Amino acid sequence: MNTAVLDFERDVVELEEKIEALKQLAPVGQDVAAEIVRLEARAAQLLRQTFAELSPWQVVQLSRHPARPYTLDYVELLLTDFVELRGDRLYGDDPAIVGGLGRFEGRPVVLLGHQKGRSTRDNVRRNFGMPRPEGYRKAKRLMELAARFGRPVITFIDTPGAYPGLDAEERGQAEAIARNLELMAQLPVPILSVVIGEGGSGGALALGVADRILMLEHAVYSVISPEGCASILWKDSAAVPRAAEVLRLRAADLLRLEVADEVVAEPLGGAHRAPREMAVTLGAALRRQLGALLALTPAALLEQRYDKYRRIGAWLER
Repeated sequence: MNTAVLDFERDVVELEEKIEALKQLAPVGQDVAAEIVRLEARAAQLLRQTFAELSPWQVVQLSRHPARPYTLDYVELLLTDFVELRGDRLYGDDPAIVGGLGRFEGRPVVLLGHQKGRSTRDNVRRNFGMPRPEGYRKAKRLMELAARFGRPVITFIDTPGAYPGLDAEERGQAEAIARNLELMAQLPVPILSVVIGEGGSGGALALGVADRILMLEHAVYSVISPEGCASILWKDSAAVPRAAEVLRLRAADLLRLEVADEVVAEPLGGAHRAPREMAVTLGAALRRQLGALLALTPAALLEQRYDKYRRIGAWLER
């Protein structure tokens, strides 16, 4: 079992650990076997019940689960012949964004994505998935490469936001993000973006101006974190769950608001419980969406992309 356990899944995990302990008994008697069957049925029922009633704040916690598959996990499961490219040719490399060339079901693509770390050391190296300007400039360089060779772009979004440190600001963080928004708006190749965990603010949007935005079922996408929202609006950390609710940041909310184009179902209990199953489901969604986009001419692609973002949002006239 994963060592990282969220509070609301603890009862399920403890029950599953008890089942696993019983299975290790040797020999397993008839009474023990019957008890295992009973507990497995109870665990399955409890899992369904728990994940059928998740609050927005619980979904935020799930989107940040440290055992959740990250970009490089999906690269390993979905792509072949992947070659990572590093550096922005201006300053250096940023491990918080990974990118390169590979094949998705035999088709050459350019893949980009935020990357968090598994260990403390790796998380520090990757800055907890918060890119600096050189990360966004690396992404820009690879997207320009995709345009030059006519390769579709697939991006995986999973970041709390762009790094707000002084060094990032000194090197032009806002300008680097803005350049990506400008480029993606006019890139003449299909762009697919998938929010695989948390999509935070402009740090996520810099990889998210796409023809199709897919979100995993328990991913979130928002202009600000619930913690930041609670701090600004209510100046009270106890208001974080309330902030998560009013932000409408869940995949189902964003599909309803026509920000997301598709919600990709996760295995029961979250993507971290069955990464390979999640990759198969995501691969099918990518195949379907990419096939539709490849049928369009570059001119039609750009026109649809423009119309998509013009339609987002609602207002009242008085």
